[in-house]
Formats: sequence, structure tokens, C-alpha cells
Amino acid sequence: MSLNVPEYRLDGIYRQRQDGFFMQRVKLAAGVIPAVQARRVAAVSNRFGRGTVHLTSRGSMEIHWLQEADLPEVKRELAAVGLTSRGACGGAVRGVTCSSQGAAGFPAVETMARRIHRHFTANPRFERLPKKFKIGVEADATGRRHLIQDVGLVLSCRDDSGARYDVYVGGGLGKEPQPGFLFESAVSENRIIPLIEAIARVYAAHTPAGKRLKHLLREKGEEEFRRLVALEPTASEELPAVSGLQENLVRVPGDRRIVARIFAGALTADQLIELADFADQWADGIMMATADQDIAFHIAAAHEPSQASAALAHCSFSAGPVAIRVCPGSHECRMGLSATREVARSILDAVGPAGRSKSWAISGCHNSCTQPQLADIGIVTSGLSKDETGERTPHFDILRLGREGFGKVTEQSLTLAELCRVVREIG
Repeated sequence: MSLNVPEYRLDGIYRQRQDGFFMQRVKLAAGVIPAVQARRVAAVSNRFGRGTVHLTSRGSMEIHWLQEADLPEVKRELAAVGLTSRGACGGAVRGVTCSSQGAAGFPAVETMARRIHRHFTANPRFERLPKKFKIGVEADATGRRHLIQDVGLVLSCRDDSGARYDVYVGGGLGKEPQPGFLFESAVSENRIIPLIEAIARVYAAHTPAGKRLKHLLREKGEEEFRRLVALEPTASEELPAVSGLQENLVRVPGDRRIVARIFAGALTADQLIELADFADQWADGIMMATADQDIAFHIAAAHEPSQASAALAHCSFSAGPVAIRVCPGSHECRMGLSATREVARSILDAVGPAGRSKSWAISGCHNSCTQPQLADIGIVTSGLSKDETGERTPHFDILRLGREGFGKVTEQSLTLAELCRVVREIG
């Protein structure tokens, strides 16, 4: 018997643009995945999909071209190696992301991400929320990604009691971008989970279906929101300190990190296996899906990063000349308005030397899944026009990042030809 669409979503599954096909998203705490799990993702893609894997801008992995009858077996195959997709889509706590995997404080951040991931994943108290609830944990604020989360945590310091985090609340992108605001500074790591619980409960109790936390903030205001959170029993609760062995899988310093740049976050399953083999040989069997849709490694102490980089250069994955984030767009996504990978190739053909040093992001619709507001140059597919023959032409807005906050729209409703002309002129 077929499951209904909302239940599919809570299991991390969306319908594709193509009838009869589905996408399965896999949650990875802080983007970290052991090579053995990566091989299973690849195996599932080869067996049930079309042998491709998409890396997302939240450090998760997606398998496309799955058929409905195979979805239960896909779930079992992933679960057999400890991978979960529960809450990866729909109104639940999504995957806990991190864009500062190369920072010195990443081991503490990874540990916190794992605890949050474990606590909220498949927790029925925090499923069926009004809409998605995104959490990010960062080692520093330089990437600004803490500003786009429903709850963004930034490591502020570490003392005898453990790590402390600045907590930002109410951020989000989409059609109405809104940066999160600083809710509380230097929160003890033992208070983080109870505080997130309180925030999520207020969100669930006071927000209409289909609306993000940022909409509640606009309606209630910061002062009233703070009051509501303070009324929740867990708002000031502090859990007992966690004892035992360390939870973080990444153990070596961030300065030993190397990155395999993946064009548009698109890998074949065989390429993912090749990168997993590289991780086993050079990086203690650990790899990381990055917020820029790449795969990163922290090279083990027994190896020289320069030698590892030389070995990585012989792998067969496809890398572009610039850092560019690309969503599936109209290739597979039902919301996509443009063929984003083709747009990305046109941009790469047009970009000059000055543009190659910048970060780029292309979004196939206003949902802004690739976070174009946080790229040096962001491109959003803003709509479609139709000519007298019925041919549809996508139009694009360009955003440029300033010294703080989100990127601002500087050009609007450009055709692809006009977009490429602007790209050539970027200095």
C-alpha cells in the first residue's frame, strides 16, 4: 500500500519533477560521513537509482531517480550502516549543518551537532512542525551561515565546564530573507538542547502550517517571542554533563584539510566510491560533505597533506574552475524554473579571471536552497516568460555580497544572455 506524501517527506523523500520518481535525502551531522557509509549511499544509488549522488549546501547527500516500490528497501539499506533520513524533509528538525569544518574548534562543533542530531531525529515531539526547522552549528561566524538558520549556534568560547555558544534565532532565506538575531550569548553546551526544545515548542504552538519561525518573529516581535520561550519549562534547564568517550570522528587539525571540488555537487556513485577509497587511505576513513557541495578530508597525521593532494588530483571526479553551488533546478526538482547545471556551465564559460576568485551560487527558484544570499555572486531564477509560440524563458536576478548581512539584488529579470554579459564584466 502506498504511503502518503507527508509521511514520505518525514522519511526524507520528495517527489521529483518526473512522474514516478523520487529523491531520497540522507542526513549527516555536520556533514561528516565515514567511508563505509558513503559506499552504501553509492551502492543504493547504483542499485535503485541511476548511479548519481547530489551533494547539498547543507552537507547532506541526495539519491535521485528512485521508484516508489523500492523506497522501503532503500531505507533498510541505509539504516543497515547507521544512516537515517528521518526528518530530512517536511516539517521536522532537518540535518544539523556546519560550514566551518576546517576550523580549529570543529571537533567540539561536530560533537554538539551529533548530540542535537541524535536528540531530535525521529523524536515525535518535534515532527509535524509547521514547516522545516533548520539548525546549524559553527566554529565561527565568518561564513554568516548562522544567520540563515531557525537556530544558529556559534562557538564563542570553551571553559572548564565545556563549550559555550552564541545562539541566533529566526533566520531564513527564500522570497523573504531574514537574518537571525542574537537570542543569547555564551550558552553552556548543556543548555543548548533544552533551549532548542523550548524554541521549537513555541514555534509549533504559535505558527500557522506552512510558515517558518521567521514569520512568527515578524508577527510576534522579538520581545514577545522571548517571553513565550521563557515560559517553556526547558528554557532554562541544564542537562547533566556528558561523560564518556569523545563523539567526534574528525580528530586532526583543520590545517590538514583538503577539498575535492565537485562541479554542481554532482557525483556518480562510482566517483563517490573512489573518494571513499581515498578517505580510507589518507584520512582515517572519514570524509565530509561541505556546505559548498564538495567533499573534504582531514588528512591523517601519518601522511603529508601535499602527497594526499597529489593523489586526489588523480581521482576522476569533475571539478570546475570556480567555487559554485548549484541546486538540481528543473533537471529534477518540481520547483525548479531553470536548468541550473546548464546555466552554471554558461557562467563558467563567461567568467573572467577576477570572477574565478569569487564564490558563486545558482538557485533554480526563490527557495534559495544554494544560499545565493551568502555567495559573493548569487543568482536566483526569478521567473519565466512565455513567447507567442509558448516557449518559456527563465529570468535571473543577481545578488552581490557586502561587508555584512545578506547579498543584495543588483540586477533583475535578466535573460541568460544578459546574465552572461554581466558575468563577463565582473571585476
